[in-house]
Formats: sequence, C-alpha cells, structure tokens
Amino acid sequence: MATAKKSSRAKAGGVRFSEEPAATSHVHFDDKLHDSVVMVIPEPDGNFLVKVGFLKIQHKYEIVFTLPESPRLGENVSPAPVPNPHLRVTDVKPAAEGGLQVTCEYTAHQEGVLREEMVLLNEGGDPPCLRVRVQARVMDRHHGTPMLLEGVRCVGAELEYDSEQSDWQGFD
Repeated sequence: MATAKKSSRAKAGGVRFSEEPAATSHVHFDDKLHDSVVMVIPEPDGNFLVKVGFLKIQHKYEIVFTLPESPRLGENVSPAPVPNPHLRVTDVKPAAEGGLQVTCEYTAHQEGVLREEMVLLNEGGDPPCLRVRVQARVMDRHHGTPMLLEGVRCVGAELEYDSEQSDWQGFD
C-alpha cells in the first residue's frame, strides 16, 4: 500500500484541495452568465458579435436582437444580398428603445461552437456596411432540448434522412 501512495504523489497534474474552510471557497459566476437573453457585444472594429446560446442540430430558429444606438449606424440599414445558406436576415427596423431590431433565421447545421456572419448595408453611416457575427453552441440530437434564450424561438426541425426509417423497399 505504501507503494501506491508513493506512485500517486509522483504523478503530475493531480487535483489539490485547499486546506481552508469551505466557507471561503465558494464558486462565483459572472452576472452575465445568469442572463437569459441574447447578448449583443460591440467589437473594437465597430462590428458586433451576437451570442444566442445553445441550439439543437438540424433545427431552424428565429433570432431577434437589438443592435445598440450608435453614431456609426446610418438612417437606412438593410441586409446585404450576400447568400448564406444557414443565416438569413428577415427584417431590420428601428427598435422602440433605440438602435436597430434585427430578425433573422438560423439553421443549426453542425455540432459545436459555430459563427455565421451577416452583412448589413449602412446607408449614410461610416463604415458603409456592418458585419454581425452570430455565435451559437449547437448540440447533437441525442443531448436533449436546450433552454432557449429570450429572443430565440424554434420555428421547425429540418428533416434528416435515416435509412432505417425509410419506407422504400426496393424492387423484387
């Protein structure tokens, strides 16, 4: 038994527990983690990152978020005709609280942390266009149903081909 104890001490990368009382070792979370809304984060270059939380693969979502009021935004902002098979802007309008309310459809097509980009034409603004990156964490179909953030709504599931469920019998 002394040998086992010696070998466990020799291993690198072990877990070490504090000798301090449990009252001082609380886990603290950033308040932003408790938010249940889509997060819009301005980037240093004037563009935006929009975090929409957990989504499920092969599902289509409507995502609504507000870009904050900014002198960089012109009077007429519209989606650029840049094709993206996974992210499509459906509406851009002034928000009641200021800024722009953007509505888009997003299809979660692959597992993992995904970033899709949309371009908004910024008439009268500087720069003449804005880049908005939408970031989602996409779960596979076997890991349950995610709790959606406020501003995200599931509008349908994409059909998947599963050979075991096919009713095609072939020719005799």
